[in-house]
Amino acid sequence: MNDMNPAFLKASAMPDIQSTLDERALPIEQVGIRGVRHPLTIRSKTGNFPSVGLFEMDVALPAHVKGTHMSRFMALLQKQDVAVDSSSVVAMVREMLPLLDAKEGHVQFTYTHFVKKAAPVSGVESLMDYEVTWMATAKQNTSGSADVELSLRAQVPVMSLCPCSKEISDFGAHNQRSHVTMSVVLDAETKMTVEDLVAAAESEASSELWGLLKRPDEKWVTERSYSNPKFVEDLVRDVAGRLKADQRIQSFVVEAENFESIHNHSAFARISLDKKSQ
Repeated sequence: MNDMNPAFLKASAMPDIQSTLDERALPIEQVGIRGVRHPLTIRSKTGNFPSVGLFEMDVALPAHVKGTHMSRFMALLQKQDVAVDSSSVVAMVREMLPLLDAKEGHVQFTYTHFVKKAAPVSGVESLMDYEVTWMATAKQNTSGSADVELSLRAQVPVMSLCPCSKEISDFGAHNQRSHVTMSVVLDAETKMTVEDLVAAAESEASSELWGLLKRPDEKWVTERSYSNPKFVEDLVRDVAGRLKADQRIQSFVVEAENFESIHNHSAFARISLDKKSQ
């Protein structure tokens, strides 16, 4: 066996081009990897479950450094062995900075979050799915530790019924499925679950949705929405009011989109608020 074969050379003996000096005097704000799919275990109030996350991870690169350590992003991802919640997301981005010799960094991933829900009358259980994104940005402070800004985004499907249609019709009213998308900024030490955020949207809709309903449940949902009509403006304002009152949330953006059943277009409304600037 030839010990001089390149396949047997030690890594320490190989040139590390990416760590050499760069003379163009241009720092890079973000450099990293994206489009990485990786299995996850998600912590949930109704029990942990497996999912797949779509990841983006990056750091800031100083002007004098030629390249970042791309393989270390994947190494960090591979070693994650705890169920994902707000604490594990913060821990991951804090671990990333020293691993990549960086002073700023960002981790973001999107996955499908499942909640086991019981139907309102029959009690039959089924899974409801929500698209969720965690985002964490870390910056090294003067003491050498990292300050982290944590964000959570959830898209929640709900039902809305038109107040005007109900008022002008002799019977019935048009209704539609709607999406409420909420992006909230949290303190790194704040404990907020995906279920907490989902509840803010579902509680303010004409009705929430379930994966499986029996006939008594369908009757309940129909009558519930009819007695609780909301314009898209009502929906976005009511959800924003709940987010504004939640002391764990520093700022938020909430958008409601109604997929209109009597038009070939959607209606939408959007509210943003930075509570730190008030």
